[in-house]
Amino acid sequence: MSSDRIFVIGDIHGCPEELDVLLGTIRPGASDIVVCLGDYIDRGPDSKAVVERLLALQASGCRCVFLKGNHEDMFLHYAGRHGHFGDAFLFNGGESTLRSYGLVGLTGEALWQAIPADHRAFFLGLTTTFRWGEFLFVHAGFDPRRPLSDQDEEDLLWIRQEWIQSRHSFGCTVVFGHTPMRQPFLHWPYKIGIDTGLVYGNALTCLAIPELRFLQVHRHAQTVTVWEPPPGWQSSH
Repeated sequence: MSSDRIFVIGDIHGCPEELDVLLGTIRPGASDIVVCLGDYIDRGPDSKAVVERLLALQASGCRCVFLKGNHEDMFLHYAGRHGHFGDAFLFNGGESTLRSYGLVGLTGEALWQAIPADHRAFFLGLTTTFRWGEFLFVHAGFDPRRPLSDQDEEDLLWIRQEWIQSRHSFGCTVVFGHTPMRQPFLHWPYKIGIDTGLVYGNALTCLAIPELRFLQVHRHAQTVTVWEPPPGWQSSH
């Protein structure tokens, strides 16, 4: 594999300041990959700025993989594109996204056409999964009862307890977001969850691979800290 490092970033939810602190510290280069697990928008103060930061990161030369979260999926449906549960978009923090774009009150095609063209391309270009070696990345998780070749997109974006509470037989370690927890969720070698509730006042978490190092920016903090997992967390379950 040609990449030197992979940086996996959890749910950002419209919080560009903490994202800036993280990116300013890890400084990914041309041989690195940045994987973002989705939920870039909603609830936080400036979803538009988050998308702009990610587009700038992509333009800087490092390889970026932007996965789709359930919030982007709701937004796309609300804006008249393919997606699910657009009627729940505003209820789930969507008004803050519209406010960041200055588009409160717009829906459907009128909303879609008012969004900058590069942002529209960003949302349309989101993918659901990404595989790198022994790691598989997804927003929410997988149905552990079904093979990877027979997964439902709704589960990839929305599943919670059925995924978190079960082992799987996929032959890889799945890194996911979606379900906020106080600290990273560790179930080696099956799964690692890195949504640590930034928008709720906790932290943005980034997993550095292959060293399996957890970097965090707490809400409104100006520095990155290292979260130390418990000893022996990589022992077999």
